[in-house]
Amino acid sequence: MMTQNRTTSFLFGENVPYIEGLYETYLSDPSTVTAEWRSYFEALRGVPAVDGSDKDDVAHAPVVDRFVELAKGTHHTLSKGDALQLAKKQVAVQSLIAAYRMVGTRSALLDPLQWTPTAHVPDLTPAFYGLSATDMATSFSTADTYFWDRDTATLKEIVDALEDTYCGTLGAEYMYLADAAQRQWWQMRLESTRARPLLSAEQRRHILERLTAAEGLEKYLHTRYVGQKRFSLEGGEALIVLLDELISFGSSLGLKSVVLGMAHRGRLNVLVNTVGKPPQVLFDEFDGKTAHLLPAGDVKYHKGFTGTMETQHGPVEVVLAFNPSHLEIVNPVVQGIARARAEKLGVVGDGAVMPVEIHGDVAISGQGIVMETMNLGSTKGHGTGGTVHIVVNNQIGFTTSDPSESRSTFYCTDIAKMIEAPVLHVNGDDPEAVVAAVRLAVEYRATFGKSVVIDLVCFRRHGHQEQDTPNITQPLMYRSIAGHPGARAIYAKKLMDDKVVTAEEVDACASAYREQLIEAKAEAELDIVSDAIALPNASGSVSKVVRKPKNSVTEITYAPPAREELVALAHKITEVPQDFSLHPLVTKVITGRREMADGTKLLDWGMGEHLAFASLLASGIEVRISGQDSERGTFSHRHAVLNNQQRVARDEGRYIPLAHLSADQARFTVNNSILSEAAVLAFEYGYSTVKEEALVIWEAQYGDFANGAQVVIDNFIVAGESKWGQTSGLTMFLPHGQEGAGPEHASARLERYLQLCALENIQVCQPTTPAQIFHLLRRQATQRGRRPLIVMTPKSMLRHPEAVSSLDQLANGEFRAVLGDSELKPAAYDAIEQVIVCSGKIYFELLEHRRKNGITNTAIVRLEQLYPFPAEQLAAELALYKNARAVVWSQEEARNQGAWKVIEEDLRKALPANAILRDSSRPAMASTAPGHPSMHTAQQAALVAGAFKY
Repeated sequence: MMTQNRTTSFLFGENVPYIEGLYETYLSDPSTVTAEWRSYFEALRGVPAVDGSDKDDVAHAPVVDRFVELAKGTHHTLSKGDALQLAKKQVAVQSLIAAYRMVGTRSALLDPLQWTPTAHVPDLTPAFYGLSATDMATSFSTADTYFWDRDTATLKEIVDALEDTYCGTLGAEYMYLADAAQRQWWQMRLESTRARPLLSAEQRRHILERLTAAEGLEKYLHTRYVGQKRFSLEGGEALIVLLDELISFGSSLGLKSVVLGMAHRGRLNVLVNTVGKPPQVLFDEFDGKTAHLLPAGDVKYHKGFTGTMETQHGPVEVVLAFNPSHLEIVNPVVQGIARARAEKLGVVGDGAVMPVEIHGDVAISGQGIVMETMNLGSTKGHGTGGTVHIVVNNQIGFTTSDPSESRSTFYCTDIAKMIEAPVLHVNGDDPEAVVAAVRLAVEYRATFGKSVVIDLVCFRRHGHQEQDTPNITQPLMYRSIAGHPGARAIYAKKLMDDKVVTAEEVDACASAYREQLIEAKAEAELDIVSDAIALPNASGSVSKVVRKPKNSVTEITYAPPAREELVALAHKITEVPQDFSLHPLVTKVITGRREMADGTKLLDWGMGEHLAFASLLASGIEVRISGQDSERGTFSHRHAVLNNQQRVARDEGRYIPLAHLSADQARFTVNNSILSEAAVLAFEYGYSTVKEEALVIWEAQYGDFANGAQVVIDNFIVAGESKWGQTSGLTMFLPHGQEGAGPEHASARLERYLQLCALENIQVCQPTTPAQIFHLLRRQATQRGRRPLIVMTPKSMLRHPEAVSSLDQLANGEFRAVLGDSELKPAAYDAIEQVIVCSGKIYFELLEHRRKNGITNTAIVRLEQLYPFPAEQLAAELALYKNARAVVWSQEEARNQGAWKVIEEDLRKALPANAILRDSSRPAMASTAPGHPSMHTAQQAALVAGAFKY
């Protein structure tokens, strides 16, 4: 082998003037030098400058100095042509190194099945860059790599190091990161270790024990509960190793809490072997002993649990969130739980609470909620300090799909590049590489506070579920699987070959785990199942939850603030910092609120809402609002955040009056969220399950848009308690009302929520005055055993001259589920021949029609709460009109929509004696509203007039 510094290096002294001139040309105009030299100079500039800066405009002197330094001691010279040729080869080597960093993983040994050939990647061959076999012994500069302590190596050494690092059982994608410091971090971590962990014999035995536990549980369940669905982890047992290392290594970096979200595959294994669910509880579920404990319950592979893992650095709370069959929808729920846990622990921003999302390979590339949640992850009000994404990559979707049918990207993880999350692809048959990937991922998140992805390439030994026959559609893959011994057997052999364990120790480990399961099963068979079960909640505690009786929502004694307190709060929220320049329209709002505080003007909706928030904050109850325009309010009624019109920077000149009530007030948070319904609503649901003492509100831009989050509503909000015993006090604000603005801006689909009502699972209300929204929000925040609250909020009614209230109505009243006819004196009751019952904005149109036409025989009653249906209150109100012979339900929605079809039976039960019931509404429609204003006006007038016909 030749000595590089003497004969074959292009970095010798006589080339320095030539290279200096070339570099100066490059600095003035990079396009004037060849692509090879441009690549080389760009590589050089990627190394920190002499002064330690990382600025783009690097002077040529430091680069030339590097050539001089490397050329010291050189006394042989080459011709200018030979020197240029060697320089070009150095550029070729740099390009080869860059290629391995860019696409080396495409040639990595990632597939445990090896059932398809590894793709040939021309970029990873020296010949692609003009390097030949004769160059393999030539030494080149390796100054910008981290393989050795020396600055040079032969081409063969360089290629071998690159192959070890980027094309082994762990492949890394990170070169698309915009931050040079992060790219350099990955290069240093990967290349200095050749992407392998340094493990002691004890640590390697622990890995084997975890693999044994993962395989042991599946084998036990497979023989003990033949034919029952469990969505086995067999083929992906390394997931248990991965999670174990994530928690234990994370604790060394300050991790206190892990919040997991995952679908079915391997969930039972994770529950027992990671989260710590007692096996006997799982066996009780298989045996059907717990079916009576909740009104509905759920299948065992949807359930969550909360446990604690003891690590060398202290305990770590581990939460597995409840999840329905809707694949990735749990992701934003996990983010909300994690954010709330961090706030409760006072560790927001320091990475102590880690959300972990476990995806399927087809789901991560196919479900839109993945993108929405990733987009949410670093925003102001929803950030969680980075998420660790884990893909259990079975290389097959459901029963038949292979990658060509399930995605259009090369990797299933390519969606992560949207947020510049680095991706680590790792072979599930190499648990040590899995450990290396986990350590890199956790350390990266802790260092930069950003998300990272681990693609665990494995397989699925059985079908989608255990009764499936996958080789019907995948014969080639399942021939490979049939001959695969399993990750545990492969690793056990490796450790035996390395003299770390003996065959007897391997067998003893498996026997010991099986004996634990047999003992747990025996205990389960002896247990007497009570009417209560220990169910974890998302806040981390475990409490006894029993079947909830009807009418289980209880309130504390309701006492609104005194008038004097309300007046003081009203003045406080109209204070604006000195020299704070408001927009003229906002000035008008604040001036009006001051008049309301002074009592010279009645309160509008925005002021009623603000005083509800202020009074709760002053009493120590947190308030959080999130939505696409929640700071201002979609219809410009809220203005919770004031913006200085003279501000010069984006992050200054904002004032939030509700955050400046007093020094000891509770926290007020208002967020303009991303343009997503599903992810944000699911986040707020997860948040609310932890922050049970806070008023948590999600606001739709238009109520109609909530249909984009229907899966969250159906599976979590209305059914979470019935299925899982998981409670939430989430409030949903849904702007609602027909105003001629077209079908998507008309209806919050009130009927959908009412159809989902049962067992007092939610509350559905449509208040019509500021006092009513004030008392409703305070009731929601102060009652115990809260349920989700669905509020049909107004649009045009926000500024309706009659939708107003006095301060006295706030100080002395309470929320009333039924509002009687405020314009009728008791003496006029006997003249009433029919009563119109309505809800929401239509009341004001009915009232206007009655006045305009001088109608005296019809009363108008408002139903402000639609569920739980206030049967007694409504019956008592209708009973006041003894001569009424008709009750009319009037709604502006179509007859097949709105409340009519759902509450008709309840209305009939409340009718006075001898009264008939009919409705006045739009004709049945497929759409929620007409698209033409003239059509809307005609229909609205007809249904209003029709309500008075008798």
